[in-house]
Amino acid sequence: MIALDDHLQSAWQGKDIFALLAEMPGQEFRNKDGRRTFRCHIDGRPYFVKYHGGVGWRRIIKELGRLRLPVISAANEWRAIRRLEELGIATMRLAGRGQQGINPARRRSFVITAELENTCSLEDYCASWRQAAPPPALKRALITEVARVARTLHDNGINHRDFYLCHFLLDMSRSIVEMTARGPRLYLIDLHRVQSRRKLPRRWRIKDIAGLYFSSLGIGLTRRDCLRFMRQYRDTPLRRTLAEDRVFWSTVRKKGRAGYREFARKVPHAADPLVLEEIERAEP
Repeated sequence: MIALDDHLQSAWQGKDIFALLAEMPGQEFRNKDGRRTFRCHIDGRPYFVKYHGGVGWRRIIKELGRLRLPVISAANEWRAIRRLEELGIATMRLAGRGQQGINPARRRSFVITAELENTCSLEDYCASWRQAAPPPALKRALITEVARVARTLHDNGINHRDFYLCHFLLDMSRSIVEMTARGPRLYLIDLHRVQSRRKLPRRWRIKDIAGLYFSSLGIGLTRRDCLRFMRQYRDTPLRRTLAEDRVFWSTVRKKGRAGYREFARKVPHAADPLVLEEIERAEP
């Protein structure tokens, strides 16, 4: 099964797409465990490609032994793109997809998305906030939009599993005035581990929100900012959220801080000493 948009169909007419993608040159971001992610240009247009060449039974058994669902093909990502489009969440534009083979350990697949140009990850965009606070209205608009995306995902049974600021891309074609007045446009990316159910278990809500909290610890958010997110995420009055969801938010905070400690242990040069100090002061 292969499906390509008109541009790719014209460029690759009559070619072996799987063999082509396995060897195609480009700017590589990952080449490990049977999966290759790279950026390339096809007839002058920029794309991102995720090519799965088969993970092997050893990898599948290892992941299952760790009680994790292995990612064995690109199909999960293109299904997630379609689902987010249905829910009105901006994401990558699907340009091509394909899958070949029955054996899950040797199955080949790919997903191709058009590059999101003139964007900036929220991780980079917010990195200087601790030193230079943004306009309050802009900060409020961004917090509100991130909370809306999180609420929409979770209320519809979807969890991201890598829910960090770096996986939100901000459309930079809008000015700060436009972002404040009309709302920022955020694209949610990196969907290969997305899970979808009829109803999302509480533990997966916590994991996603704790990941988001962990990734925002270094940008200087205030208590008021966190309360704003909590109110918007639950879409209920703040007093009710604090009364009914106290254990939920306490667990999010605990897991987010534990995640930052683990990050600091593994990548000490990248951790912010100020954040670690704040975490230690906040602990009872």
